[in-house]
Order: sequence, then C-alpha cells, then structure tokens
Amino acid sequence: MFKKLLASVGIGGAKVDTILTKEVVSPGDTISANIVITGGDTEQEISGLDLALMTRVKVERDDTEMVINKPLAQWHIADKFVIQPGEIREIPFEGSLPWETPVSSNGARNNQTRVWIATGLNIDMAIDASDKDPLNIIPTPTQNKVLQAMDNCGYTIFKADVEEGQLRGHDFASTTGCYQELEYRPNEFALFGLNEVEVSFVASEHVTHVLLELDRNFGGDSYRSLTLPNNISLEEVTAQLKSLLG
Repeated sequence: MFKKLLASVGIGGAKVDTILTKEVVSPGDTISANIVITGGDTEQEISGLDLALMTRVKVERDDTEMVINKPLAQWHIADKFVIQPGEIREIPFEGSLPWETPVSSNGARNNQTRVWIATGLNIDMAIDASDKDPLNIIPTPTQNKVLQAMDNCGYTIFKADVEEGQLRGHDFASTTGCYQELEYRPNEFALFGLNEVEVSFVASEHVTHVLLELDRNFGGDSYRSLTLPNNISLEEVTAQLKSLLG
C-alpha cells in the first residue's frame, strides 16, 4: 500500500528515455528511435505514451511578447499498459518530420530556434515522467542553396526565431500555425541597398516556397515570394534572388 502511494505522487515511478537513431536531420526526413521504459519500485498502470515534435515560438498576448513551447507534430505510441517493478520495455518508433520544421542549425549569431522531441508517460494521478531530446535540424538542399545565395548577394544572417502566425505567398500558405524568420543584414559587399531581409520557408516534397520581407531605406517594407523546384542549381537560385532583391 505504501509503495503504491509513493508511485502515485511520482516517487519511485516509471522512467522513459527516447534514444534517437540520429539527431541531425532535415525537414521532411524520417526519424527513428527506441523508446525505453523502465519500471520503478512498484507496479504502475501507464495510461498512454506519446511523442511530440516541439519548438519555441514567439507570441503576443495582450500587447505582451512571450515565448511558448508549441507542438509541430504528435504521435500516439501506446495505449494503457502496466509496467512491473524494474521491468524494461522497449518500443521502436518511426515518424516523418513536417516539411515546415524550423531549421535550428542555420548559422545565425543570435539563433533562438530550438527543436526537440518530447516523450511523455501519462501516469494516472502521478507527475508525468518526461524526456526531451534535442534535434539538430539542418537545411534541406534547396534551403541551403537559398542561404548560400543570400551570402552571394552580400547579406549575413544575424538572427533566427520562430513566430506565431501564418505565411502567405503567391499560391502557397504555411500550415503549422507558426513560421521561422531568418533575418539578414547587408555586409560591405551587399547589393541593392537594403537595410534588412527576412527569409522564411514553406517547404514541401517537390518544391520550396520562399517569402522575403525587404526593408528599404525609402518606401518601407515590401514582400516578394518565389517557388523553387527542389532540383534547382545554386546559380539559378542566386539569379532569382538578385532579381527579387533589386
């Protein structure tokens, strides 16, 4: 009886660890993992097991800016089960990252983008056990060409974050309720006399949509968008960006 009471308040309870096959992935990639559940000091009933792909999102609430944790994708792994004291149970997992997953490895000096896998054991009347596994999200080949093309145009990335809202461009819109902004500033070799360029992606399997917000000395902000096939060359991306930035 005493051991069951301890388990109900999260003392001596079950533990969970998600062991990722690889931690460096790109949007649209398949991720795989082995979820290891270890029983505590007494038998416990687990009401379910779930995984979520999480990111940090900047939001505004009542004129106050704050950062919240937001799920981009969720996976239900297991329904109710009982785990015995000291029992080790392993559950394999495989899932696909959304194409709109923010790029956390982006080279920004002020990089506020964080992406991780959260694992939760739903233990009735207990403190949830949880496990957080960071993911290193690198750009897709097409996204990487856009980043290189911005460098070729003389712009340096200085900040990256994720904001609440929806992106809309010509014939495309984002779907996750948030979007990443990569903020660029001109260096001494910059073209076109812009103060700042904000780059956002809405990627998909066959094409990558790009939305640019241009901050000019005169005339205020303006928006440009383009859609790039995922087999495009760096030279073609650079040429298209120069056309939009000019």
